[in-house]
Amino acid sequence: MNTRRALLRQSAALAALMASAGLVPGVARAQVAAWNAAAFDAKSMADLTKALGMQAPSLSKDIALQAPDIAENGAVVPVGASSTLPGVKRLMLLVEKNPAILVASFDLTDSVDSAISTRVKMGQSSNVFAVAVMADGRTLFAVKEVKVTLGGCGG
Repeated sequence: MNTRRALLRQSAALAALMASAGLVPGVARAQVAAWNAAAFDAKSMADLTKALGMQAPSLSKDIALQAPDIAENGAVVPVGASSTLPGVKRLMLLVEKNPAILVASFDLTDSVDSAISTRVKMGQSSNVFAVAVMADGRTLFAVKEVKVTLGGCGG
């Protein structure tokens, strides 16, 4: 009759055998890319474009920004961005009146859909931008005003 202790002993022995044979995967680690601290410290769109070395963005109907009109809690505001254009290399989310304008940056490849979503903190009502950096060097954006009723950035 197998008891729980016997099962645990057998499982431990099997795990040790697999580890010694190299059949157990190592610790999964995300690739740590060098990130631009100046970009995340930028206080304005001009500072951000300078820190990232990109051209000034232009308004585009091909960039879709998903954000609520009114956020009841500024600590968790759901936002997202997407584009149907081919060649999107980076999607960024910016909140104009936050202490740091850049709140998220996603590097994309051609093998994934250019659609992202996350939750951001907003200290006050502000414009939210979705910025797409294209493979050909163009920078496109969409903007939406989000009204915050309860502050999230120290509010």
